[in-house]
Amino acid sequence: MSNADFSDLLNRYLNDSLSAEELHELLARLGQPENTEALKAAIDQALASNAYKDLSDKSRSDIIFHKILQQAGEERPPAASVIRMAPPEVPPVVGRSEHSLQQRNARLWRSIAAAAACILIIAGYYLLKTPGRPAIELVRMRPAQSNDVAPGRNKAILLLADSSSIVLDDSDTGMLAQQGSTKILKLDNGQLAYKAAASYKLQATSAPAYNMISTPRGGQYQVVLPDGSKVWLNAASSLRFPTAFVGRERAVTVTGEAYFDIVPNRNMPFTVRVNDTRIEVLGTRFNVNAYSNEAMLTTTLLDGAVRVGPLAGKPGESTRLTPGQQASIYNGSASIIVNPVDTEVVVAWKNGMFQFESTDIQTIMRQMERWYDVDVHYAGKAPEGHYSWTVGREQSLLKVLRILEEGGLKFKIEGKDLTVL
Repeated sequence: MSNADFSDLLNRYLNDSLSAEELHELLARLGQPENTEALKAAIDQALASNAYKDLSDKSRSDIIFHKILQQAGEERPPAASVIRMAPPEVPPVVGRSEHSLQQRNARLWRSIAAAAACILIIAGYYLLKTPGRPAIELVRMRPAQSNDVAPGRNKAILLLADSSSIVLDDSDTGMLAQQGSTKILKLDNGQLAYKAAASYKLQATSAPAYNMISTPRGGQYQVVLPDGSKVWLNAASSLRFPTAFVGRERAVTVTGEAYFDIVPNRNMPFTVRVNDTRIEVLGTRFNVNAYSNEAMLTTTLLDGAVRVGPLAGKPGESTRLTPGQQASIYNGSASIIVNPVDTEVVVAWKNGMFQFESTDIQTIMRQMERWYDVDVHYAGKAPEGHYSWTVGREQSLLKVLRILEEGGLKFKIEGKDLTVL
């Protein structure tokens, strides 16, 4: 068979017009080195045509594959990667005539072949277009990993002053409890809100009741504090706060990561306590990252002004931030380092995104652990290099890992264990 004949087979392969014999012949010849140029020409032609214009977007390949198999009447998960091609096995059908079975097998073969062609073209295109890659190797298409992990969601536990607790993700909307004259509500949008009675006044000498909201790994939550300030809690975080703000300041304590949108009140400044650090606020929006397994505590200012410094009696100096600045305090140090940062990257989690800019794999994996509630392991030394990418946090773990695999990384998921290979 000539190269011209081979190119014709490729084109008719895409149009699903091959006989079973021709299809076997094509698949046998796809892996032969002398057909690389013909394959390249077919790829370029398909990508340039209107019929296959979506193939130039690699992110849509799984969708295309999935839809074609649906049309074939055989629902199967999208392929996780493309490797050496081999004839698919057709499942047996019981209770049909031999002629009907042969017809069905032929139709299914051609439909799956057409689906495979889409993935084949995408794989071939990116191999051919990537500098320094070896000659095209067509290998068996492995099935997608079925062991996936769902993304995190709104999930938290509220600990009341009497030590009783409420699982917020299981609670209905409406009033959940009452602390003194303050009502605790779960709003229609899922937020937790504290509403103090309009006529209620607590004397400054009275001891306020404290509540604490905690999110597990794989959870997040939003709370409206008694003064109307809003707090977004990331996974594996907690916020301790009074059910009514009294005295000279509005003080809360945070662990993990939280984003604050504070209602201004110059007569009663808002303060955040985390570890040995105190953050004094007037009216502002800022983010605090204080996870115990991170190398430093960071405070990032988006709007307004904050002063970061040590708690009373602790060593160290304080510094005032302006919007766009981040204050970092390394674990075990009292020194504050201030740098300009991209605030959009810092608060991407609050906006429902993973966003990384030249980030090492260990930092990325710590976020995967918290959001997907998995334990990350490394088969050897952690891969070097830095990665920049953005994806929605509503995606499953497997879909997020596929993006990283495009950068040359490999992973294995077994239950709640994620291994970086």
